[in-house]
Amino acid sequence: MRKKIFLALAISAAAVSLFFTANFIRAASSPGMALTGRVSSEEEGAMEGVLVSARKAGSTVTITVVSDEKGRYNFPSKKLEPGQYAIVVRAVGYEVDGAVAATITPGKTAAVDLKLRKAQDLAAQLTNAEWLASVPGAEQQKSTLLSCVGCHTVERIVRSKYDAAGFTQAILPRMASYANQSTPLRPQLRLGARDTALVGEDQARLQRAQAEWLSTINLSASSTWNFPLKTLPRPRGKATQVIITEYDLPRPTIEPHDVVVDAEGIAWYSNFGEQTLGKLDPKTGKVTEYPVPEPKKGSPTGALSVRSDKDGNLWLGMMYQASVAKFDRKTEKFQVWTIPAELNKDNTQINMTSPMSYTVDGKLWTQNNGFAGVHRVDLKSGTWETWDPFKDSPRGHNIYDVIADSQNNAYFTDIGKEHIGRIDAKTGKLTMYETPTKGSGPRRGMMDAQDRLWFGEYRGNKIGVFDTKSERFREWAMPTPWSNPYDVAVDKNGDAWTGSMLSDRIARLDPKSGQVVEYLLPKSTNVRRVFVDNSTTPVTFWVGSNHGASIIKLEPLD
Repeated sequence: MRKKIFLALAISAAAVSLFFTANFIRAASSPGMALTGRVSSEEEGAMEGVLVSARKAGSTVTITVVSDEKGRYNFPSKKLEPGQYAIVVRAVGYEVDGAVAATITPGKTAAVDLKLRKAQDLAAQLTNAEWLASVPGAEQQKSTLLSCVGCHTVERIVRSKYDAAGFTQAILPRMASYANQSTPLRPQLRLGARDTALVGEDQARLQRAQAEWLSTINLSASSTWNFPLKTLPRPRGKATQVIITEYDLPRPTIEPHDVVVDAEGIAWYSNFGEQTLGKLDPKTGKVTEYPVPEPKKGSPTGALSVRSDKDGNLWLGMMYQASVAKFDRKTEKFQVWTIPAELNKDNTQINMTSPMSYTVDGKLWTQNNGFAGVHRVDLKSGTWETWDPFKDSPRGHNIYDVIADSQNNAYFTDIGKEHIGRIDAKTGKLTMYETPTKGSGPRRGMMDAQDRLWFGEYRGNKIGVFDTKSERFREWAMPTPWSNPYDVAVDKNGDAWTGSMLSDRIARLDPKSGQVVEYLLPKSTNVRRVFVDNSTTPVTFWVGSNHGASIIKLEPLD
């Protein structure tokens, strides 16, 4: 009898061994895959749309894929070199129970199934958009926070314990004193307020109303929030067909506001808070920084925009340094044009340049946030010309971007209202147009090969395009509330790409069908300028994590 039991156990053990061996062989035979697995939970079973990220020990690069409708995720072998990897996930409402690791071996496929549990702190996982969807209040009240997320998250506000008096007397005045490029890690003080800003009783009245509302959505009166926390759905379908690579930068204080990729595949970025221009080699992860001149010492540091001209040289809008700069990629030297002394005030803020067509007449367009103005610089003589489109009614207006067409006529966006302006390069004539959506807040954009101006409607939650020849607008609403597009880039296929400072999502619009695919990013990402590299097939999308000190490459698989 005992021999029969031992024989049965031996047969059973052999069967179990054969079962696990067979599973391993199936995983190992997955063609071209370094790591695969299934994501599931007790509540849902197989989970689609879970972001799975792998980071090699000692590396500055993280690779992310997304689980499909069967809960399967796959990392191609070309994306993960051999070594030990830490595995993390993003799935709002869920978390992995404990640390997860995987060992990648040449020629084999590692298999790691992920069992998720309900998150212990859901609030810590919410995006800015989810907080705005959750908190009670009118849309007009919530929209006031669109000016806050440039420096910090909504979570910091709702977790605070200030009452209305605390907000009014201390917090709101202090926030208003900081420059745009401030973050909790590196705040910088303004030297002067914009000419277009509210002042006196008008400003005080607005701050009191905002303070009263903020004190009802934070923890000033209770240890818990008195409203349910709302979450956005996870990616599905096409939105899961993507690979995302994130490159960490050397310091947490680096703010990669704009990212552009040159003809050699090198990514360049402006540093919003520090006087450096950065270069990333995506093949090696190596970062090189170039010190940017500081012509206005004592003013806040950092550059907002970086754009390339037709020769591949880079142009910076130097913000409170009141200058524009050209960086020659061959000589690696800067040339700087500073605004004349009579225009160089404490609040002078030169954010943008438009070098795409300056060779037409040798003149560069830029703008000035200090008084909602537009400038044109004669690069040979150094002469600056000025347009003041809103001098008769300055309050509320704010010229954000200036973009030249193929003839170097200037188009500018008025984020404070709903205007697109045009300045004729030959006559200087100013023409104003209004977007179909009132209060749309056109922010940043690009001119395509057909001289159509594409732009993000930050306060309208839409993408807009203005045909400069027919003088007609089109608009497309974003499917996710509080996406608030910052910028738009159009690829070689005609798709329009944008990103959100609030939802951590990248949207890809097919203008013909109106279909939008939204790709979720692996971490909280304060998206600004967006860039599409058309030299690859499919195209590759790039963006800086302005508050996360990293650069992100997104590769759609279709």
